[in-house]
Amino acid sequence: MDAAFRTTIFDIAQDASQAAAAHNDNDAHMKRVSVTIDKIPDKVLLHIFSFLRHCELGRVARVCKKWRLLAYDNRLWTHVSLRPEFSGLHIYSPETLQALIGIRFGSALRYIEIPSDLITAPVLHELANKCPALRYMTLDFSNAMQLHDFNDLNAFPCNLRSLCICLSEVIFLEGFMRRIYSCLSSLEVLHLIGTFELSSESEEDIYEVINISKIKAHTPNLKVVNLYGITFLDDSHIELLASNCIHIECLALNFCLRVKGASFKNLVQRCKKLKTLLLHHAGVEDDHMNSVPWETSSIHELDLTSTELSASCLENILLRMPGFTYLALGYCEFFDDKILEKLMERGKFSRLQALDISHTHALSENAIYQFIQKHGQNLRGLMLAGKPKLTENFWLNAIPYLKNIKICVLGTANGWFLKMQSRIHVDQIVEAFAQHCPRLQRLEIQWDPDTIRFSDKSNKFIDHIRLRCPGLKSFTLSDGEYYEMAKSNFERADRVKVVRTCTNYTTSIVSLLTNYSDLMFN
Repeated sequence: MDAAFRTTIFDIAQDASQAAAAHNDNDAHMKRVSVTIDKIPDKVLLHIFSFLRHCELGRVARVCKKWRLLAYDNRLWTHVSLRPEFSGLHIYSPETLQALIGIRFGSALRYIEIPSDLITAPVLHELANKCPALRYMTLDFSNAMQLHDFNDLNAFPCNLRSLCICLSEVIFLEGFMRRIYSCLSSLEVLHLIGTFELSSESEEDIYEVINISKIKAHTPNLKVVNLYGITFLDDSHIELLASNCIHIECLALNFCLRVKGASFKNLVQRCKKLKTLLLHHAGVEDDHMNSVPWETSSIHELDLTSTELSASCLENILLRMPGFTYLALGYCEFFDDKILEKLMERGKFSRLQALDISHTHALSENAIYQFIQKHGQNLRGLMLAGKPKLTENFWLNAIPYLKNIKICVLGTANGWFLKMQSRIHVDQIVEAFAQHCPRLQRLEIQWDPDTIRFSDKSNKFIDHIRLRCPGLKSFTLSDGEYYEMAKSNFERADRVKVVRTCTNYTTSIVSLLTNYSDLMFN
């Protein structure tokens, strides 16, 4: 009986303990169930919402009253783009925008982009009166067919630091500009974006749709000026800017074909703070460039990509400059070994951090290798694309000298056209970057699928670059089987946006410019 009794008690105790455990599990489960997203503090939800695009915030606001209140908090609307082709956010009428400025943007708004159909006098009045923190504004007239009436415009944001105006091909802006000149004295950054990409060489009539001479008279504090692809811009306009804007530190004249360089002599003499001069595909000519006193300038960031300067002119101006931290000479067919060697001998590259010598066919493999041996450890960016003689052996020897590189572009697209002599073993090159370049952020390999070769073990080398280069943000490859393999490798590691194709993405070293953040537009 005693044994049976003890057995019964043991069974009861065991059942009781199991019941208690089950009860505790149920309580814990109930507690877990009760912790829903609704219990998250408003501050945390606001931070989560800050990662959403504005068009997505509009959908979030339909969930409930609480989420609507948070989604329309003006702290989430400090940077607003109303151009649907860029942001997906479309406002159908100026009256709606007027209302939003007051009830949603308000005093928190710092940056806004507005298309031409929403640029009206009442809208600009609202921005001036209700957005005192507004510092960055883009006015996009590029698709304008007709302007609104600005005769009643008597207020404009007067504390702007940066103003970007996208010009139209035929719409004259002087009537609008005349009303806002007095409010531009605070500007430090000015972008005037032309219509180079829309124009054709056969066009005979070119209109001066904006008066740059009057702009310069009202913007004495300009530091960064970006005049991009303006078809009517010539040296007389640069001369006018130099006469009044003596604080300019960065001048970009990319794709301005009428700029020949005749104004650069006065520009260098008057703008002593000028450090960055960008002339990508500008129409500069030898005689004008040779006459500039470059030795007295402070320019150390220079872009001459796609210009047609002769070898003697390149040698003359580059050797007279004080030295470089950024130098872009892509597609300069007359930049040769002799000029590169003289630049190294005279110490012009002692501070060099970024170099683009892509498609410079006069440069030999040996000269480039000697340069990398001597200065590779200082480089943060290097572009050596479009050079079919730089194959696997060259890169395996050169990469160990690029220990601090962040951006690198190599390879030759269209290998069938440029007659690549051998196929490239891409695994060894990827492994070399993984072993020697831990700071790598952007890598572009342009060789096409018919040029590269890889093996079943390629995934191992892709693993290495993914793990040993933790800061890698972009790995750009030609579309093909190897690209698909690299993409799936990174996606399995939840890094879905790293691997890209040359078709949709182009890597550049421009992000290494001192004023890169101010030069960005669109």
